[in-house]
Formats: sequence, C-alpha cells, structure tokens
Amino acid sequence: MVTVNRKFIEGIPVLVIVEAEKYDQPLPVVTYFHGFTSAKEHNLAQAYLLARKGFRVLLPDSMDHGERAVEQTQEELQFKFWDIVLANLEELKKIKTAIDDKGWTKGQRFIVAGTSMGGVTTSAALTQYPWIDGAAVMMGSPKPVEFAQKMIADVRNMGVEMPITEEQMDALMKALSEIDLSRQVEKLHGRPIFFWHGDADPVVPFEHSYDFYNEAIHHYKNPENIRFLREIGKDHKVTRFAILEMVDWMDNQFNTY
Repeated sequence: MVTVNRKFIEGIPVLVIVEAEKYDQPLPVVTYFHGFTSAKEHNLAQAYLLARKGFRVLLPDSMDHGERAVEQTQEELQFKFWDIVLANLEELKKIKTAIDDKGWTKGQRFIVAGTSMGGVTTSAALTQYPWIDGAAVMMGSPKPVEFAQKMIADVRNMGVEMPITEEQMDALMKALSEIDLSRQVEKLHGRPIFFWHGDADPVVPFEHSYDFYNEAIHHYKNPENIRFLREIGKDHKVTRFAILEMVDWMDNQFNTY
C-alpha cells in the first residue's frame, strides 16, 4: 500500500510517498519540485506512480509556495522567481543530508525531477551536485540566463518597471551563469536525464530544452541515457502520457524491482 506522509525536513514541508512496508528501508529517492504558483500536493499523481515502482518520493514546498505561502501580490511573487530557484538548490542539499542521516539513501540512487520552475531547478542542480544520479525535466529550461533575459524583456515590453537596479541585475545574471547547465554540459557526466516538453509551450521556450538535448547527446557514450520526449501542439501543462513515459523511463533506468 502506498502511503502519503507529511513531514518537515530541515523546516521544509515535504510529502513522503512510499509503500508502507518499505518506509524504513533504503530505496531509490526521487525529489520532485513543483512549478511556479503550484504546490507539493499537485504532483501526487507522479509520486504515486513512482512509489508503485519502488521509489521513495519527496515532494517539498518551495519558498513562498504551498504551506510556505505568504501574503503578496502575483507580481511580487513573480519577481522572486529566481530567488526561489536558488533557494530550492540550497534546500535540496539540506534534504539530501537529512535523508542520508535517516539511512533512506544508503546504497541507493538519488534522483531529482520537477515541473516548469521545478524543471529549471533540476537542470541547475546538475551543475552543483555530483551526487545526483539522474534527473527528469518536465517543460523546464536548462538555460536560466537566456530564460531570465526573456522574462525581463517580456516585463519591459509590458511597460512594467523592474524593481531591481542594474547592479542587482548584473549580480543575478552572474549567479545564473554559475547554474546554467547549457554552459556546463560536461557536468552531466553521462548521468541519465529525461526531458519532456510540448512544442507549443507559451511560457517556457520549447527550444531551450530541445536545442540543449541535441547538443548534450553528443556528450553521451550511451545515448539511451538521455531522452527527449516531444509532444506536438501541447502547451504549458504536463500530459498524462508524459507522466507515464517519465515513470517508465525512471523504472527502466534505475532498476527498482
């Protein structure tokens, strides 16, 4: 029986989804980050299917989301997008340390995945943490510098004044360049990675992940370790087909039986 357990890990609200009889056993772990304005509960479908395959799935709430939401306008939250991504990276490290201490990962794989903002987080995490064994990026961008530049241009085109100085902008771009996977392809080190993206996505550019995949595959001795699933005409919403394909890919990659 798959169970959903609400926990706090280093102060972070997290749902732990796992088969009840395996709760205290070391298992392959998937930490799955939600998207912008979403929350951990919105990814329970993926988590349930992964748990059925033998994974322990952790669903954390990102800063200012879910149980951690604070009173603010949508615009105020929007301008925190990259602060949230950077906070996710720091919190991922805390989560990994905490579950290592519990013995949950002993001898097992640690995988990171996410949707949209969570996919951006996942790609960025691969530049920072060699202990990540694999990843799944669901309509996320591995090009944070280019994506941030697009977001800023979109805001300016709407006539909205940016609430940060040029110096702060330069500091942000420097921070994003350090987590930009497209500028550090070699840091993949052949780790298994799955991409899904609808090619009609109006929010996160499809070309960011697709062009990256077409470059990155040349760095793989085993091309089957990197997969790109393109869905024609699909917009910024993960389909059931995409979820099922991602779950099957993880199952095949990480031998959970």
